[in-house]
Amino acid sequence: MGVALSRYREALDFLFARTTGKTRFGLARTRELLRALGDPQTRLAAFHVAGTNGKGSVCASIEAVLRERGLRVGKYTSPHLVDFRERILVDGIPMPEEAVVEFVERWTPFCERIGATFFEATTAMAFDYLARADVDAAVVEVGLGGRLDSTNVISPVVAGVVSIGLDHLEYLGDTREAIADEKAGIFKAGVPAVVGEPDAAIRTRLAAHARAVGASCVRVVAEETSVSDVTIGSAGTAFTLSAGGHSRRLRTTLTGAHQAANAAVALTMLDAAGAPFTQPPDVVERALRQVRLPGRFHREGRFIFDVAHNPDGAAVLASTLAAAHPGRPLVALVSVLGDKDWRSMLDTLAPQVDAFVLTSAPTAPASRAWVVGDALAHAQHRGWDARAEPDFDRAIELALAAGAAVLVTGSFHTVGDAMARLQINPLGG
Repeated sequence: MGVALSRYREALDFLFARTTGKTRFGLARTRELLRALGDPQTRLAAFHVAGTNGKGSVCASIEAVLRERGLRVGKYTSPHLVDFRERILVDGIPMPEEAVVEFVERWTPFCERIGATFFEATTAMAFDYLARADVDAAVVEVGLGGRLDSTNVISPVVAGVVSIGLDHLEYLGDTREAIADEKAGIFKAGVPAVVGEPDAAIRTRLAAHARAVGASCVRVVAEETSVSDVTIGSAGTAFTLSAGGHSRRLRTTLTGAHQAANAAVALTMLDAAGAPFTQPPDVVERALRQVRLPGRFHREGRFIFDVAHNPDGAAVLASTLAAAHPGRPLVALVSVLGDKDWRSMLDTLAPQVDAFVLTSAPTAPASRAWVVGDALAHAQHRGWDARAEPDFDRAIELALAAGAAVLVTGSFHTVGDAMARLQINPLGG
């Protein structure tokens, strides 16, 4: 077992070593690697999901509905929280360690020869594994942007863009319009397109892109469905969904008013995909009550974990905190990457929390780490109850000592590092 674990860690070391250096976009290397693998992506009936925020929730909801119907479902998402294998699942079960090792050992020379990046190699690994697993459907989350994202080599059964926000500005553009143009790059000729963006001008822009490339149909969620009577409780979010002249009461285990809107996007994508993916109401109702998405207003004992990592995500988190009424005092354990607008994030969260513990997530890349002292100075200038504790383990202890409830947020690194230290398995069990 020790030898197997060592080989797995060595395989991950090879993959993560490929995250260094300048980000290189483009699909050529992914296509070349997949071609060598026999183009496994062509054997996948894929749901392709993009969006600044909300795409993880939409992917989880689609997966739950399809699995409830008895289909064998693969899912490829990113990033992971604790274990790399969370990215690649079949019916909720992670890709085996030995399968990761076998892929890396077999394809290392080829990846090195073509200069494949971490995400390119991982995407090829995922598509190869899901195809070999003979899944009935694959739910594929875009990594970054859309047009030039490695996942955009697939020809899906449906493509959806959930929302547009200001994030990854250095790569995607510094306006919502520019970011929308990049994410609309997943729309393809002859493939149904679903637009979940709530802003009228941006969703019109996305729909225009879909029509321009020849999407077989364009489904704008806000124009054909409405969500009302949203209530948030300890069991998740209940809401009334109206579509096609019919209304029904639904409940998702995911918490927050935004999760009702995300569910509407997921159900529209399923409907647009057609048979055998469109599901009857009873299947949908049962499935939404079983959706699981770690790290999104995810409660474990006194902890609430949320991977909000940009201003829009922080705004949604603040709104959910206001509606969910967690225990007080509520202490926020926060570490944000330095290239994010962390000041706006803290400003948004401050009215909903009683104190901050500002820290550094151990797995955050050193080149992107925020300066905890700067965050503390900002908090003190605002007059908040805040303290800085760079040692992550000590920061968790301080937050637990001060709060009846502890919110862990700011990045995937922050949430994942806390879960690892608290021995919480993101996938349950």
